[in-house]
Amino acid sequence: MLDDLFAGDDERAAAAAQRVTAADLPGLLAALGGADPEARWWAVGALAHLPGPEATTALMGVAADADPHVRALAVYSLGGRDTPEVITPLLFALDDDSDYIARLATEALVRVGPPAVAPLIRTLSNDIQPRVRANAARALALLADPAAIPALFTALEDDSLLVQHWAEEGLEKLGVGQVYFKP
Repeated sequence: MLDDLFAGDDERAAAAAQRVTAADLPGLLAALGGADPEARWWAVGALAHLPGPEATTALMGVAADADPHVRALAVYSLGGRDTPEVITPLLFALDDDSDYIARLATEALVRVGPPAVAPLIRTLSNDIQPRVRANAARALALLADPAAIPALFTALEDDSLLVQHWAEEGLEKLGVGQVYFKP
Protein backbone atom coordinates (compact mmCIF):
# COMPACT_ATOMS: atom_id res chain seq x y z
CA MET A 1 0.00 0.00 0.00
CA LEU A 2 2.66 2.52 1.04
CA ASP A 3 4.74 1.65 -2.02
CA ASP A 4 1.87 2.88 -4.19
CA LEU A 5 1.41 5.97 -2.01
CA PHE A 6 5.02 7.06 -2.41
CA ALA A 7 5.68 5.76 -5.95
CA GLY A 8 5.60 9.20 -7.54
CA ASP A 9 2.48 8.38 -9.56
CA ASP A 10 -0.37 10.66 -8.47
CA GLU A 11 -3.08 8.30 -9.70
CA ARG A 12 -1.67 5.32 -7.82
CA ALA A 13 -1.05 7.47 -4.74
CA ALA A 14 -4.59 8.85 -4.70
CA ALA A 15 -6.03 5.34 -4.84
CA ALA A 16 -3.64 4.10 -2.15
CA ALA A 17 -4.44 7.03 0.17
CA GLN A 18 -8.04 5.87 0.33
CA ARG A 19 -7.08 2.29 1.19
CA VAL A 20 -4.71 2.88 4.11
CA THR A 21 -5.38 1.13 7.38
CA ALA A 22 -4.17 1.54 10.94
CA ALA A 23 -1.40 -0.94 10.10
CA ASP A 24 0.05 1.69 7.73
CA LEU A 25 0.28 4.32 10.46
CA PRO A 26 3.98 3.76 11.35
CA GLY A 27 5.01 4.19 7.72
CA LEU A 28 2.88 7.32 7.36
CA LEU A 29 4.38 8.81 10.51
CA ALA A 30 7.87 8.05 9.21
CA ALA A 31 7.05 9.84 5.95
CA LEU A 32 5.86 12.88 7.90
CA GLY A 33 9.31 13.13 9.47
CA GLY A 34 11.09 12.92 6.13
CA ALA A 35 12.60 15.66 4.03
CA ASP A 36 10.48 15.07 0.90
CA PRO A 37 7.49 17.46 0.92
CA GLU A 38 5.65 15.39 -1.69
CA ALA A 39 5.90 12.28 0.49
CA ARG A 40 4.72 14.32 3.49
CA TRP A 41 1.78 15.62 1.43
CA TRP A 42 0.70 12.11 0.43
CA ALA A 43 1.13 10.92 4.03
CA VAL A 44 -1.19 13.72 5.18
CA GLY A 45 -3.67 12.79 2.46
CA ALA A 46 -3.65 9.20 3.65
CA LEU A 47 -3.91 10.19 7.34
CA ALA A 48 -7.02 12.18 6.49
CA HIS A 49 -8.70 8.85 5.71
CA LEU A 50 -7.65 7.20 8.97
CA PRO A 51 -9.86 7.60 12.03
CA GLY A 52 -8.53 7.70 15.54
CA PRO A 53 -6.49 9.86 17.87
CA GLU A 54 -3.09 8.84 16.49
CA ALA A 55 -3.96 10.08 13.00
CA THR A 56 -5.52 13.23 14.44
CA THR A 57 -2.44 13.98 16.54
CA ALA A 58 -0.21 13.49 13.51
CA LEU A 59 -2.36 15.86 11.44
CA MET A 60 -2.28 18.45 14.22
CA GLY A 61 1.51 18.30 14.31
CA VAL A 62 1.95 18.68 10.57
CA ALA A 63 -0.43 21.68 10.46
CA ALA A 64 2.74 23.70 11.16
CA ASP A 65 4.85 21.98 8.47
CA ALA A 66 7.42 24.12 6.66
CA ASP A 67 5.87 23.34 3.28
CA PRO A 68 2.70 25.38 2.59
CA HIS A 69 1.11 22.61 0.51
CA VAL A 70 1.51 20.13 3.34
CA ARG A 71 0.17 22.68 5.86
CA ALA A 72 -2.82 23.42 3.64
CA LEU A 73 -3.82 19.77 3.34
CA ALA A 74 -3.31 19.18 7.06
CA VAL A 75 -5.42 22.21 8.01
CA TYR A 76 -8.15 21.19 5.59
CA SER A 77 -8.09 17.62 6.94
CA LEU A 78 -8.39 18.76 10.55
CA GLY A 79 -11.79 20.25 9.79
CA GLY A 80 -13.07 16.75 9.15
CA ARG A 81 -12.11 15.52 12.61
CA ASP A 82 -14.81 15.16 15.25
CA THR A 83 -12.74 16.26 18.22
CA PRO A 84 -12.24 19.66 19.88
CA GLU A 85 -8.46 19.11 20.11
CA VAL A 86 -8.12 20.26 16.51
CA ILE A 87 -9.34 23.76 17.38
CA THR A 88 -6.02 25.02 18.77
CA PRO A 89 -3.87 24.28 15.70
CA LEU A 90 -6.65 25.65 13.50
CA LEU A 91 -6.72 28.89 15.51
CA PHE A 92 -2.94 29.19 15.04
CA ALA A 93 -3.44 28.66 11.30
CA LEU A 94 -5.74 31.70 11.17
CA ASP A 95 -2.50 33.70 11.26
CA ASP A 96 -0.63 31.64 8.66
CA ASP A 97 1.62 33.58 6.28
CA SER A 98 -0.51 32.19 3.47
CA ASP A 99 -3.93 33.82 3.16
CA TYR A 100 -5.10 30.61 1.49
CA ILE A 101 -4.16 28.50 4.51
CA ALA A 102 -5.73 31.03 6.88
CA ARG A 103 -8.95 30.79 4.87
CA LEU A 104 -8.78 26.98 4.94
CA ALA A 105 -8.40 27.19 8.73
CA THR A 106 -11.48 29.42 8.92
CA GLU A 107 -13.50 26.93 6.88
CA ALA A 108 -12.16 24.01 8.93
CA LEU A 109 -13.25 25.73 12.16
CA VAL A 110 -16.72 26.16 10.67
CA ARG A 111 -16.79 22.42 9.91
CA VAL A 112 -15.73 21.68 13.51
CA GLY A 113 -18.92 23.49 14.48
CA PRO A 114 -20.22 24.53 17.91
CA PRO A 115 -17.12 23.51 19.91
CA ALA A 116 -15.19 26.19 17.98
CA VAL A 117 -17.52 29.06 18.92
CA ALA A 118 -16.10 29.99 22.35
CA PRO A 119 -12.44 29.88 21.19
CA LEU A 120 -13.35 31.95 18.13
CA ILE A 121 -15.08 34.53 20.33
CA ARG A 122 -11.93 34.78 22.48
CA THR A 123 -9.81 35.13 19.35
CA LEU A 124 -12.08 37.83 17.94
CA SER A 125 -11.93 39.73 21.21
CA ASN A 126 -8.24 39.33 22.05
CA ASP A 127 -6.09 38.95 18.96
CA ILE A 128 -4.07 41.98 17.95
CA GLN A 129 -3.76 40.92 14.30
CA PRO A 130 -6.61 42.35 12.19
CA ARG A 131 -6.51 39.46 9.70
CA VAL A 132 -6.87 36.92 12.52
CA ARG A 133 -9.82 38.85 13.95
CA ALA A 134 -11.34 39.04 10.47
CA ASN A 135 -10.98 35.28 10.00
CA ALA A 136 -12.50 34.66 13.43
CA ALA A 137 -15.40 37.01 12.66
CA ARG A 138 -15.96 35.24 9.33
CA ALA A 139 -16.05 31.84 11.00
CA LEU A 140 -18.48 33.13 13.64
CA ALA A 141 -20.67 34.64 10.93
CA LEU A 142 -20.79 31.34 9.08
CA LEU A 143 -21.46 29.37 12.26
CA ALA A 144 -24.35 31.70 13.19
CA ASP A 145 -24.32 30.70 16.86
CA PRO A 146 -26.32 33.04 19.12
CA ALA A 147 -23.53 32.87 21.72
CA ALA A 148 -21.44 35.04 19.36
CA ILE A 149 -23.93 37.94 19.27
CA PRO A 150 -22.26 40.10 21.97
CA ALA A 151 -18.81 39.63 20.44
CA LEU A 152 -20.11 40.39 16.96
CA PHE A 153 -21.79 43.58 18.21
CA THR A 154 -18.50 44.64 19.79
CA ALA A 155 -16.70 43.82 16.54
CA LEU A 156 -18.86 46.35 14.70
CA GLU A 157 -16.55 48.97 16.27
CA ASP A 158 -13.32 47.22 15.22
CA ASP A 159 -10.67 49.23 13.38
CA SER A 160 -10.65 46.64 10.58
CA LEU A 161 -13.31 47.03 7.90
CA LEU A 162 -13.13 43.28 7.24
CA VAL A 163 -13.90 42.53 10.88
CA GLN A 164 -16.79 44.97 10.75
CA HIS A 165 -18.06 43.40 7.52
CA TRP A 166 -18.07 39.87 8.92
CA ALA A 167 -19.63 41.06 12.18
CA GLU A 168 -22.46 42.64 10.17
CA GLU A 169 -22.84 39.47 8.10
CA GLY A 170 -23.00 37.32 11.20
CA LEU A 171 -25.52 39.53 12.95
CA GLU A 172 -27.66 39.68 9.83
CA LYS A 173 -27.55 35.90 9.49
CA LEU A 174 -28.66 35.64 13.11
CA GLY A 175 -31.50 38.07 12.45
CA VAL A 176 -30.18 40.59 14.97
CA GLY A 177 -30.41 44.32 14.48
CA GLN A 178 -33.22 44.28 11.98
CA VAL A 179 -35.87 46.92 12.41
CA TYR A 180 -39.43 46.10 11.51
CA PHE A 181 -42.08 48.75 11.18
CA LYS A 182 -45.60 49.04 9.92
CA PRO A 183 -46.02 51.36 6.94
